[in-house]
Amino acid sequence: MSARDTLTDALYGLGWSTVKKLPEPVAARLGNTVADVAWKQRGKGVRRLESNYARVVPDATPERLAELTRAGMRSYLRYWMESFRLPAWSAERVKSGFDPKDLHFLTDGLASGKGVVLALPHLANWDLAGAWATTELGIPFTTVAERLKPETLYDRFVAYRAGLGMEVLPHNGGSAFGTLARRLRDGGLVCLVADRDLSASGVEVQFFGDTARMPAGPALLAQQTGALLLPATLWYDDSPVMRGRVHPPIEVPQSGTRAEKTSVMTQALADAFASGIADHPEDWHMLQRLWLEDLDPAKGTP
Repeated sequence: MSARDTLTDALYGLGWSTVKKLPEPVAARLGNTVADVAWKQRGKGVRRLESNYARVVPDATPERLAELTRAGMRSYLRYWMESFRLPAWSAERVKSGFDPKDLHFLTDGLASGKGVVLALPHLANWDLAGAWATTELGIPFTTVAERLKPETLYDRFVAYRAGLGMEVLPHNGGSAFGTLARRLRDGGLVCLVADRDLSASGVEVQFFGDTARMPAGPALLAQQTGALLLPATLWYDDSPVMRGRVHPPIEVPQSGTRAEKTSVMTQALADAFASGIADHPEDWHMLQRLWLEDLDPAKGTP
């Protein structure tokens, strides 16, 4: 392991071991302080976040964009502070920490026995939403995690999410799709963060007026297994409670090739994500390149 990887792993380990012991108000203030320092330093991730927000809110003035990016970094650090503390939260704290709307789409879908693919963008705290589902609803689910470097950091994330009641599969594992399909055919729940493609098989979609690529997996799983495909969006307000919404099911088109159906369904997913992001852009934690134009090294900024 390189020195940088060792340091990264150690810092995350320190977060999980130390931050979870802090009183909640202290952790919140620490998160805001770290976020403000990072925002002022304008590193690569902060500049990319600001660039992404400029697409979401194209009429924003430079002052509004700076304000939005600062709020975005505070939201991002709230996610991390909560995530570091989640393993130490009581069941009651988890249950009271999330208030989703239109939950009946999820519960009715699972009651039908068809299985459900719940797809989310990088909004607010998807780990808290997952912990709430396993704790409040008593619903286990399967998800996929990107392999991180160093490998020990990936192992930390797998152990962390497994401790919250999730079954975690590696993103680059060849058997992941088959395992997800089996869980769905058994009437289970699969949750996938699906607003950024991590493979070469992504689907091009129109997203805030330009072309991006999103994963085909949610639509393909729904087609192959008959499971419902439900978008969900999350957001924070000024309270300690995270809010959320389960959107209506995305139907499988009656005609067309598998690729054509996948394209239509993934675009519908992107549209649902866009509605949630437009309402709460500061809670969209996209500090990476997303749009194809930005992925071209000859265009855009780092």
